[in-house]
Amino acid sequence: QVRLVESGGGLVQAGGSLRLSCTFSGRTFASKDMGWFRQAPGKEREFVSGISFNAGTTYYADFAKGRFTISRDNDRNTVYLQMNNLNPDDTAVYLCATKWGLSNYRDPTGYNYWGQGTQVTVSS
Repeated sequence: QVRLVESGGGLVQAGGSLRLSCTFSGRTFASKDMGWFRQAPGKEREFVSGISFNAGTTYYADFAKGRFTISRDNDRNTVYLQMNNLNPDDTAVYLCATKWGLSNYRDPTGYNYWGQGTQVTVSS
């Protein structure tokens, strides 16, 4: 059974940084493409960033480019999201997920396992 656990969220002032972690347990992590999404109250879940199984390819939403960096450590079964220069619009629950097959990284329906999420709150 696959299980994903996010951590690293919290309250930060605008301009600050956070590093999110997502630890995977279950079947082979090293073969899984992974993604980060976020969901703010009253809004749809939106794509933040994705990374291929071997970290050879990364993807970012426009709002994340230049501020966020996704990475992974397959020896630790963990994917990371470094977030810099945060602003209040980044306030949301951040979730990681495993992508299946050749589905589109940006489409949440292409992910089959999800964590519970970690809250990120950015104050102005």
